[in-house]
Amino acid sequence: MKTNGPLALIFHTVFVIFILAPLAIVCVVAFTDKGYLSLPTNGPSLRWFRAILENPDFIDSFWISLYLALGAATVALAIAIPASLAVVRYRFPGREGLTAFFLSPLMIPHVVLGVAFLRFFTEVGLSGTMVGLTFTHVIIVMPYALRLVLAAASGLDRDAEKAAHSLGASSFTVFRRITLPLILPGVAGGWVLAFITSFDEVTMTVFVASPSTTTLPVRMYHHIAQTIDPLLASISTVLIVVTVILMVVLDRIYGLDKILIGKN
Repeated sequence: MKTNGPLALIFHTVFVIFILAPLAIVCVVAFTDKGYLSLPTNGPSLRWFRAILENPDFIDSFWISLYLALGAATVALAIAIPASLAVVRYRFPGREGLTAFFLSPLMIPHVVLGVAFLRFFTEVGLSGTMVGLTFTHVIIVMPYALRLVLAAASGLDRDAEKAAHSLGASSFTVFRRITLPLILPGVAGGWVLAFITSFDEVTMTVFVASPSTTTLPVRMYHHIAQTIDPLLASISTVLIVVTVILMVVLDRIYGLDKILIGKN
């Protein structure tokens, strides 16, 4: 078995430090007792974590982001599953064009999408609504859900499905009992990536959100444009800790390699 040499180990170490250092600094700055971004000098303080509870707007925006990400990821996956199975299993005119259409949001800048949707929603009366916001997020997260489901469906062995059909099982039963469990790693991975993408989206959401549908990233963006204080560092620290806990739980229950890579 080949092992990494000293140069490879140094490179990987530097790369990991480069990725984790900004997150570590944000977490450290969140415990400052000063009114500006500064490393703690007088001992750690929970001042800015208490400030989160004193700003209900951020808490409301968190719940909006959570519900939005849950809805957008679920709807995108509900579209991605049948679309992926159709593209993988059937040959029909426009097949490649359909795949390109679903993946096209990856090639369009979110600023352009934001301006376009702002104009469109203003005309149809959906400007600033949760329905319109969910619709836009479904479009931008669709490619992430589709790619992983496509990868899972492409390597699917259909012998079990044919055997179930020959024994009299309905198409829905075959899908529920055989097809879906076999592509579940891709489905789970697509949903997770779609959820993360939707929850973190800010560039396009700035254009289509309203004061009543302001997501957490947009709220943070507006806050830092007005003032620079450690409040955003404390919010970011809470999100980082929650994310790490969820990753550990998912890894223990299901395995991150199965969810994110589709490894069996």
